[in-house]
Amino acid sequence: MKGFMDAQPGDLIEIFRGVYQHWALYIGGSEVVHLTSPAALGNLVGTVRRQKIGEVVDGDPFQINNLWDHRWRPRDRAVVVMEACSMEDEELLYNTVTFNCEHFVTALRYGRPESRQVTTATTIAGATLVGVGLVALGAALFGAMREEDEEDGKRQRRRHRRRRQ
Repeated sequence: MKGFMDAQPGDLIEIFRGVYQHWALYIGGSEVVHLTSPAALGNLVGTVRRQKIGEVVDGDPFQINNLWDHRWRPRDRAVVVMEACSMEDEELLYNTVTFNCEHFVTALRYGRPESRQVTTATTIAGATLVGVGLVALGAALFGAMREEDEEDGKRQRRRHRRRRQ
């Protein structure tokens, strides 16, 4: 992992928080701009903050991750940094699925909000639903086959009894 000493203004910083990642935009001078999540449940507003990277990272592992550079051309670094700094203390609508901290920084760097975390979570949720559906279908088919086998057994026993009489 590259440390922030290797970061260039306009680089995306991915911070690993356990089950999710927090994202910030490096602006130089050991500072980042990032979108904080709402402080209270039910609050749909996040705040754009400018802070020292050490305060934001807070001991968690992190890396420079310009994750979409292979797909989209980054915007000019000076423009990205100027726009990010101009948003300090702004309150923005926050939604973990449609506009979170990753959407915020990718919109600044690439001009388009994207979140790999949301895409990955959606894919996993979809695969889980398909898996659950397949298990349910398998259970229903197994149950139907078992009932059919039981019916066949009953018919055979009745035929056998009739022959004996």
